[in-house]
Amino acid sequence: MSRALVLNVSYEALCVVPSRRALSLVLSNKAVALHQGSEIFHSARAAFHAPSVVRLNYFVRVPYPTRVALNKRSVFARDNYICQYCGAPAENIDHVVPKSRGGQHCWENVVASCKSCNSKKEDRMLSETNFVLRKVPMTPKGRTWIYLLGAVNDEWVPYVGGNTLTA
Repeated sequence: MSRALVLNVSYEALCVVPSRRALSLVLSNKAVALHQGSEIFHSARAAFHAPSVVRLNYFVRVPYPTRVALNKRSVFARDNYICQYCGAPAENIDHVVPKSRGGQHCWENVVASCKSCNSKKEDRMLSETNFVLRKVPMTPKGRTWIYLLGAVNDEWVPYVGGNTLTA
């Protein structure tokens, strides 16, 4: 099933929903379709193009800035799916300061790594190994949560920006 980007009345990206939900918002006059997708929904008497971008007709106050969840998928996306020690394809996540040595499970201490580097580093500090980080791990900022959902539709780019995940 396809997905749709939901924008606030101010054109700020709020969330991504299934196309069926976006169509429901449009049909109930809670939103306006800005871009149509290729999927078509059929009823007994009508056919509707699934929207790919909708703008709400009312303002939704977002109480807190969106935080990106810290999980394997989001760490891989932040690090472009490459090992931060050797540049090979990433398969694991690694704590720069091992948890056994007091390291926290936070954005600034977790990087993507390949199996080989992860097993070679074990529970040692970087200073005890010959590993060097390619870039300092940081918390993702801004609208990066959208890129962690997978592929970004071309119609979304004007509303969420370019196609890169920045920390």
